[in-house]
Amino acid sequence: MANQDDNDGRVVVGFLGVGLDGADEHQRLTRSDNFLIVGGSAETHGRMQDVAIHFDKSLKRRGKTLRETSAREAIDLLRESLDQ
Repeated sequence: MANQDDNDGRVVVGFLGVGLDGADEHQRLTRSDNFLIVGGSAETHGRMQDVAIHFDKSLKRRGKTLRETSAREAIDLLRESLDQ
């Protein structure tokens, strides 16, 4: 069951990463359990992939799924992943 103590009933089910700087006409798409990443240059897309990997590992270390995580905790984890 999702932790909704500080969510007002909201549940995070996933994240969408969109890269807008791809100028090489290459179509990039990455899916993980918690992310859908589309577009971007090779560098931007790779950075978004790194964030997704770090986020997924951090969530796994906590022994939770995204649906079991409060929205606040998910955002905090995402911010931590962006800083890596």
